[in-house]
Amino acid sequence: MARTARKYSKGASRDVERAMKKRKAGTLKSGGSGRKVKSRRQAIAIGLSEARREGKKVPPKKSARSAAKKTAKTAAKTSRKKTAKKTSRKTTKKTSSKKG
Repeated sequence: MARTARKYSKGASRDVERAMKKRKAGTLKSGGSGRKVKSRRQAIAIGLSEARREGKKVPPKKSARSAAKKTAKTAAKTSRKKTAKKTSRKTTKKTSSKKG
């Protein structure tokens, strides 16, 4: 039976745990507004974002992951188009007419 690698590092788990304790104590504040955090999910998100900022092993956010997939998909499409259209094109010169 093979063991799978951890998705989150132990340090990241500690950061989330610390944020949860702060929330329970009522001292956890949200980033921009500085309001008290009451939501359990928001406390977890704050802990994970702090762990990411410190460079600990945490998977990327869902939105960042989907954005990366989209850019990879478009890059693949454009490279396919470029390889398919390698025929030489005729260039036409545009003549500007001066009215004076």
